[in-house]
Amino acid sequence: MRRTRRSDLSRRTVFAGGLAGAAMAPLASSVRAADAIQWKMVTSWPKNLPGPGITAQRICDRIEAMSGGRLTVRLYAARELVSPFEVFGAVEAGTAEMGHTASFFWQGKLPAAALFTAAPFGLTPLEHITWIDHGGGQDLWDRLYAPFGIKPFMGGNTGFQMGGWFRSAITGPEDFKGLKIRMPGLGGEVARKLGATPVSLPPAEILTALQTGVVDAAEFLGPWSDFAMGFYKAAKHYYYPGFHEPNGTGEALVSQDALDALPEDLQAIVRHACAAENILALGESEWQNAHRLTVLSGEHDVDVKRFPDAVLAAARTASEEVLDELAAKDAISGEIVTSYRAARARLSTWGAVSSGTYLSVRSEG
Repeated sequence: MRRTRRSDLSRRTVFAGGLAGAAMAPLASSVRAADAIQWKMVTSWPKNLPGPGITAQRICDRIEAMSGGRLTVRLYAARELVSPFEVFGAVEAGTAEMGHTASFFWQGKLPAAALFTAAPFGLTPLEHITWIDHGGGQDLWDRLYAPFGIKPFMGGNTGFQMGGWFRSAITGPEDFKGLKIRMPGLGGEVARKLGATPVSLPPAEILTALQTGVVDAAEFLGPWSDFAMGFYKAAKHYYYPGFHEPNGTGEALVSQDALDALPEDLQAIVRHACAAENILALGESEWQNAHRLTVLSGEHDVDVKRFPDAVLAAARTASEEVLDELAAKDAISGEIVTSYRAARARLSTWGAVSSGTYLSVRSEG
């Protein structure tokens, strides 16, 4: 792996939270390009894709600003350096020091990785953050990726997901039988149990697959990103809730060797740049999703509808079976599933009393 060079500047740089990045931006001009530590970030997203593509670029920009130009990260969008599904391997091999992606893409290599983005009928965005930061999730995530020399961080969140785009209406569980659906992660395994055939496609290929009938249905993210991808041009049935992915954590992968080679203040900047983007992106997605949902239904004749109760009931049962099967795969998967379920049980009680009850009462007004 390419060795990074340390700057000869002193560690006098100071910062305070996300606001410091903007305050310190002028310092970048004081660092000669030849003296800066230069990293690469590879991503699974089209360049500047609303949601994760924008998030990835902001992490790079924030690191450069907060470090006063001492550490720069050049972003390579999907296929500019590696394919969307090769991001993990690129960081492991040292092709890039950072990656921005989603953990369910590594489900074949690491079965429990998917839980660090989302699980069917699992944690909501805030609950997921709580599990990672306070419920032991980060330690398990670190242990899962440590053999590959990768340190994972939460790096953006697209919030609640929609259930997906369907070329034909869904009236009951039987309509999933024989359905070809783009649905990665554990949600895809739930769809399989309902009789569908899950298909793994990188984001840039989804629209063409829908248009040509390679798939009958597809899910991606929420209305903001889905609108940008143009899925409404190929399918008009847009279902909710996104039971398969009630959360949308993007993962920022960092080469552990590259991170360890940085001085302590730059290590802290990398961590805090990811953390700041995580909460900023979540709020941004909520705001933009709310607007784009009304645009899709009001201007593009999209039929936004709730999954039938029978579909949700069947999917809920299948989801627990999928988690049981995941827990039985190996010891670390078992630990992660146990921790995830414990967090869900603990947080569900409070969630029902707090946000769940409040939202139902508010909607009655």
